[in-house]
Amino acid sequence: MTRPPTALPPALLEHPEMQDALRQRDFGAVFRLARQEAQISYSKIAAECGIKPERIGTLARGQGRVETYDKMAAIADALRIPGHLLGLAARPWETTEPAPRRRDVLHAAGAVGLAASLSGLVASPVTGRIGLETVDRLRLRAARLRRLDDVLGGGDTYRVYVAEYMETRRILRSESYSNAVGQALLELLAEQAQQAGWAAFDAGQGQEASTLYQESRAAAEDAGAEYLARNALAFLAYQAVGSDPRAAAAIAARSCDAITERTPATVRALLWERAAYAHAVAGDAAATEEALTAASGALASDDADAPQPHWSSWVTPAELDIMAGRCWTELRRPLRAVPLLLRGLTTCTDEHARDKALYSTWLAEAYATAGEVEEAARVVGRAADLADGVASVRPQQRIRYVVSALAHEHAAVPAVAELAERIA
Repeated sequence: MTRPPTALPPALLEHPEMQDALRQRDFGAVFRLARQEAQISYSKIAAECGIKPERIGTLARGQGRVETYDKMAAIADALRIPGHLLGLAARPWETTEPAPRRRDVLHAAGAVGLAASLSGLVASPVTGRIGLETVDRLRLRAARLRRLDDVLGGGDTYRVYVAEYMETRRILRSESYSNAVGQALLELLAEQAQQAGWAAFDAGQGQEASTLYQESRAAAEDAGAEYLARNALAFLAYQAVGSDPRAAAAIAARSCDAITERTPATVRALLWERAAYAHAVAGDAAATEEALTAASGALASDDADAPQPHWSSWVTPAELDIMAGRCWTELRRPLRAVPLLLRGLTTCTDEHARDKALYSTWLAEAYATAGEVEEAARVVGRAADLADGVASVRPQQRIRYVVSALAHEHAAVPAVAELAERIA
């Protein structure tokens, strides 16, 4: 790929002042350094980044910030700033090597051909006057692409999802359409931002995921899609659980505030189960049980058999069993957790390697809490086999956490010692 005239020299990217500016996403400082050190004019930066020249100058003077994902991505691509320096996923022009055993895992999942064709999945640009039939076609495409998440991790799917999101943003910005079509496009954009955010989160790009979730919420609110906006809040809560459980529980509770009888059943269940998990990690057993009961009631309601939004239709009784088991594991109630996890995991095949590996770590943790240390080691060892090469950071993080806890408390148990040596 031809390097743009604004590409920053490698030496400048390594400069401490530039690296500090990139860490803080201070693009004004980035532009100043580009002009001072690489003699790249503000007008050239503006042309390549798709930003008005006066806006570049304002930012360079320290006034305002770049906040939206698409502008950050455009700047990264124009200046050839590697994604990791900005907390973004690797950009399409970066050279990356696949994990050594990735093809083995994909083959086991029956997805080699699927992964090989990902680069060709981006749709041709939509131009001209946009009608509702075009939005329906794009929404159907989004539903089909969502199925990639069943067998592939965010490291594989992120670029596909974000390309779809960026194309819809372009349509909203550049093409003509009626008010009704514009509203439908905004709702689609909110869905796509959530899927791209989920892939970023799964790939370990937390800051990027948060930006996409926030943009999803704004688009959903502009479209009047209240429950889609609440799902963006639920995503933000789920992401915050590991760093601030109490704040996550508060955000998750807010996501449930607007639930009504008109909210689709699977959406109600999804919002309530994520609230349950946030409450569980925060240590609130009563709130956890209340939320799990509400989620179960939603899936058992009369309207659960009606058509559901494609982005929430994956929420099933088996998936809720797994989430409930995870909650009771977090609350150190293994007698409640283990049966639920075992029942839910019976529906999760090895083709769904990421999810099965991830969820199995809570089963292992529950076994350990119950004193079944050898069984815990066996289960987490099997999870490590499944997760090997999967393009998702979450199973690996959980596996390391559970193995570390087992090694700390049961180092003398041979199965644990062997597992710790293997995972080290």
